Amino acid sequence: MTTAASRTTPAPRTSRLAGYLLALGAGATWGTTGPLSTGLYGLMPATSIGFWRVLLGTACLAAWGLAFRRDLFRVDARGWLLVGLGGGFLVALFELAYQFAIAGAGVAGAAALLYTAPVIVTVLARVILKEALTAVRLLLAVVVMVGVALTVTGGSNAGAEAARLGLGAGIAGGLLSALSYALTTLMARFAVPRYGAVRVLFLEAVGGVAMLGVALTLARHAPAPPPTAAAWRGLVALTAGSVLAANLFFFAAVRRIEAAPAAVAATIEPVVGTLLALLLFTQQLTALGWLGLALVVGGSHSLSCSPPCSSLPRRPPCRRRWATPRRSGASCSPRRP
Repeated sequence: MTTAASRTTPAPRTSRLAGYLLALGAGATWGTTGPLSTGLYGLMPATSIGFWRVLLGTACLAAWGLAFRRDLFRVDARGWLLVGLGGGFLVALFELAYQFAIAGAGVAGAAALLYTAPVIVTVLARVILKEALTAVRLLLAVVVMVGVALTVTGGSNAGAEAARLGLGAGIAGGLLSALSYALTTLMARFAVPRYGAVRVLFLEAVGGVAMLGVALTLARHAPAPPPTAAAWRGLVALTAGSVLAANLFFFAAVRRIEAAPAAVAATIEPVVGTLLALLLFTQQLTALGWLGLALVVGGSHSLSCSPPCSSLPRRPPCRRRWATPRRSGASCSPRRP
């Protein structure tokens, strides 16, 4: 005889399967950032790509808030100062730095450099949050750094701006983007429990747009509108995919499965980006480059999903930036706007 309990058993399994598929979709969609940006380098400057990507994403979030969630705009002065200005600065830094990383180091190299963020978080968490730096975490950090070195030195940076920027600019951009990514993670541990993930994302995006506009104008690189219909199409695709769809997929994933397995599934991002760059722009990796990429992916998600370290008494629990409150073993890696 079929009981009520047995009839409901398949539903959680189906939900978990959907969660894993959504997390894979999020990672795969984030993986299009590098190839789509590379395709735009022949149409507009890298600095303008970062600005318009965030501006279009912010406009979409604002429209959604006006239509469905008016409380998105109700934030106290402390939130605007910390998240709007502080988080906005980190978003602006990330957008500029990551575009230079893609253009100079290639898609695979940029993704590998970005995935040093868990290493930076581990070190800064020790200094700022007084979290223990265990031998396992230290070993995983070394694995990631070795993987980054192999990927960057064993990859191709073929692209419209690569020859002009050079590998040095790509490495500097990649490390700066990882630093901003890591600092955003630490800030989110304070901000997300107080303001909510979507509001934090919106405030950071608003601040990032404002700071990018001011900084680029002062540097005499004021962001110009996309010059052609093809450039508009590329920007819309970049915004719809890596800004909107990827975050929606990830939000939906962590409502069905824990944040840790969702983070592991999303680490497909650099693999997808590298494969697309290989197919579209002939950005090839040597055997050592592929080995390095595997070390980066494996080491970074193991580092992010390792058990939380002991911290000072009464310290708030670690929370994922764009996800629900932390469950057991959840990752603290942020998701970028």
